[in-house]
Amino acid sequence: MVIVAVLGTALLATMAGHAQQAPAANPLDAVPDKMPFDIPYGAPISLERASLAIAAAVAEAKRHDWKLNVAVVDSGGNLVAFQRMDGAQLASIQVSEHKARAAVTFRRETRVFEEAIQLKNYNYVMTLDGVVASRGGIPLVEGGKLIGGIGCSGGTGSQDEVACKVGAAALK
Repeated sequence: MVIVAVLGTALLATMAGHAQQAPAANPLDAVPDKMPFDIPYGAPISLERASLAIAAAVAEAKRHDWKLNVAVVDSGGNLVAFQRMDGAQLASIQVSEHKARAAVTFRRETRVFEEAIQLKNYNYVMTLDGVVASRGGIPLVEGGKLIGGIGCSGGTGSQDEVACKVGAAALK
């Protein structure tokens, strides 16, 4: 009987300890005052501007001896221009376009998705259609409006991102 009483007391103490702990707050329950990533869509990027962005991204990649695929889509997510550098991996052809499209349709850098999954454990992000959770997709904004997106693929995510940011900066 003494053993049962001691075990019962220990069990009740354990249960009471658990009952006193408040559940952790869910960060997804936060309601922001303003819409995040609320960039209005603008007129589609022209072929001339898309080519300028690609040329800048490719020049940056060449400077580092990175072999990348670079795609630019318009504000509707449609391919405008593409360049595959000599030796760039074949699988990254579609990935570069997918990154550019995700940057436009979600109006944010694809790095945001990578961080949401890998750093914040927001695994639900993987269920959203069209998400690419890898760096290297950058929205192209001109005059405060989203005119397209640039996507680079073939290197590491950080290499892809560096080249794409140079391409995006060429339009400013």
